[in-house]
Amino acid sequence: MTLPWFSLPQDEILLTHLGEFPDDLDPSAPDEQEWDFVLVSDIHQTGSGKEIKRKKFLDELSKKGFTIKKIEERKLFYGVRAPKWIFRKYKWLLGNTDGRSQSPNAHNDVPVTTRIRIVNFILQNTATSDLEKLHDLMKKNVFEAAFPLHKEEEKNLFLKQKWAQWRYIFCKQPIEKIRGYFGEKVALYFAWLGWYTNLLGIAALVGVLAFVIGITVFGSNQVSKEICEASTTIMCPLCDQKCPFWQLSDTCTYAKVTHMIDNEGTVFLAMIMAIWATVFLELWKRQRATVVNTWDLYRWDDDEEELAMELINNPLHEPQRYQHSYFRSTIILLLVLVMIAVLIGIAHALVIYRVMAKALFTQSTFEFIREQADTVAVMTGAVLHYITIVIMTKVNRRVALYLCDLEKPRTFSQRENNFTVKIFTFQFFTNFSSLIYIAFFLGRINGHPGNYVRIAGKWRLEECHPSGCITDLFIQMAIIMTLKQTISNFVEYLVPWLTYKLRKRQKLPKKRNRVLGEEEEAEDPCKKLWLSNYELNEVNVFSLFDEFLEMVIQYSFTTIFVAAFPLAPLLAFINNLFEIRLDAIKMIQLYRRIVPRKAKDIGIWLQVLEAIGILAVIGNGLVIAITSDFIPMQVYKYTYGPCSMENSTNIDCLTGYVNYSLSIFRTQDYEPHMKLPDLIRHEISECRYRDYRNTDDYSYTVQFWHVFAARLAFLILFEHVALCVKLVAAWYVPDVPQSVKNDILDEKHKNLQKELSIMEYSTDV
Repeated sequence: MTLPWFSLPQDEILLTHLGEFPDDLDPSAPDEQEWDFVLVSDIHQTGSGKEIKRKKFLDELSKKGFTIKKIEERKLFYGVRAPKWIFRKYKWLLGNTDGRSQSPNAHNDVPVTTRIRIVNFILQNTATSDLEKLHDLMKKNVFEAAFPLHKEEEKNLFLKQKWAQWRYIFCKQPIEKIRGYFGEKVALYFAWLGWYTNLLGIAALVGVLAFVIGITVFGSNQVSKEICEASTTIMCPLCDQKCPFWQLSDTCTYAKVTHMIDNEGTVFLAMIMAIWATVFLELWKRQRATVVNTWDLYRWDDDEEELAMELINNPLHEPQRYQHSYFRSTIILLLVLVMIAVLIGIAHALVIYRVMAKALFTQSTFEFIREQADTVAVMTGAVLHYITIVIMTKVNRRVALYLCDLEKPRTFSQRENNFTVKIFTFQFFTNFSSLIYIAFFLGRINGHPGNYVRIAGKWRLEECHPSGCITDLFIQMAIIMTLKQTISNFVEYLVPWLTYKLRKRQKLPKKRNRVLGEEEEAEDPCKKLWLSNYELNEVNVFSLFDEFLEMVIQYSFTTIFVAAFPLAPLLAFINNLFEIRLDAIKMIQLYRRIVPRKAKDIGIWLQVLEAIGILAVIGNGLVIAITSDFIPMQVYKYTYGPCSMENSTNIDCLTGYVNYSLSIFRTQDYEPHMKLPDLIRHEISECRYRDYRNTDDYSYTVQFWHVFAARLAFLILFEHVALCVKLVAAWYVPDVPQSVKNDILDEKHKNLQKELSIMEYSTDV
């Protein structure tokens, strides 16, 4: 092989087959400082096994025509540049699949994002003679890192575009610039996040309106008034030991707060949010179709591109066949069920903690803790729940990855989809098991005085407050969402920022003193750029996935239990304004450049969001039907209250509801281990508790079955109406705008006309 007419630097190795691709070396070749990837390795001992493996891998790249440049600075840095024929093959196999509105590289006629993606694929799938790929070599510490380079001028452009700066949180995002630098997948994430945040503003206004309406009626509700005036109503003790009888009026403030949350506006908010979730997804589908059509990626196929890159890397490659094993699927399903059972078990442990904590707090020496034992137990339980979420998130990730490895997915996209479904399922149970217990089981499976349901035969389960359990759900959601959107985001930014600063502060080796008369050696211009990129934090292959997961869990909190926490959309809206800039700053300033990936939608996340929309209808319907006191009040108002009589028009329809909703218990029927003083037993012969039971045998009353039937009827009606509205909204708002359909139609017509004209011309000739 003969060298070309121009010389190369001594530390640059050129191994392109010149006879086969002579135009790879021409005066218009890429600038010497432009490199596709940088590989980093420790300086291994000469002749060591790691050095031999490294050389074998670099030799394989050389055989494929890659140009490799070596720089030694604390580590060994290898710049890698692919030959032009690789990209010509890509364009020949797939045509112009890079779409419109994206500037190609000045020297290679393909966008930089495509170039990086192809080179990354070849690097990851190049095997040595020992059948070891880059992933295996990195596990064995042969290579430490492999990353594409950030371009300083591009980074500065993003700063000028007012994207990656905190003070521009209300500015529009440069989606096209993001696409040109990070690829379509990242651009679609930020486009979706921006669209979601914009529509969250509407949901936040509705939620705040419902909350303000609740504040305006604070204390004016008839039920709250009756509780505040019930100084003669003696309630049964809340625990077995040292808990006194108490007056219902002692919980006046709690009753007012409960009604502030649980009022007629709750039903309205739940219905609006069910419609909002549907409209949001339908409008996003339209927005996504418009964006993807602009990028000319409407008919792009992920599998086809991966097959093309496989053939470019290895012309003898045989595609991996689709396979399905019922045995393996059964094993994975069983393991998933076991993991779900573990997560539900953790939720049960949190329930046990609340029960034990309440028993301990009621015996505290501090009067405030003793009087507010129930609220303190709920708040500490919520904090403990948040801690379990943080811990189990890491565990869930490892388990989901292990299960994905068992499945042996065919492609990376399939692996990502399988991982998404599993990790979301695990995270859903981790985040919502405790909330589901509070919403639908708290105070409904605890039994009644004289026959309490107990844990280990000792600690009895919690009871609901006489005004309902919805306040407990409100407190739990408020604490978890606040902690997730403050501490989690703070840590999400602080940890990579500190890591980056510590890496930069690592001491560089001292420069050698120059001998008198000796010329100073010129520093390689690539060294500074490569070192600055190496000092950035490593990008995880699922880094974008983590951002999606965080937002989808937030979307679940915002929609599924919004009836109990009207401020959830507002908190999510405020969080997302900062989240967009936080993600931008991390990607631009704190992390190495992410490998661009092409995409025409947000993938399986759309199906996850649609499933959450259905769960939102079910969840909010259950909250109103079961957790809220809305249905029992309506039953009383129109069946048992004063308004059920025609001549009772000048009285509040809920007058007498509190007495109606409390049952009577004879203190002589308490279990022996209640250990009530004999004096109290003789002075107080009866106490009240929240339930619908007969005084004689404590069986359910007719009112209980009326309320139960009304709850069931409302649940069926609400969910059917909400689902019908969702279907109508989905039909009314087309997924694809007519303009996009017309553009596609015109393009097909134009292509067919072109083919027809070519055929007629060839026939004439």
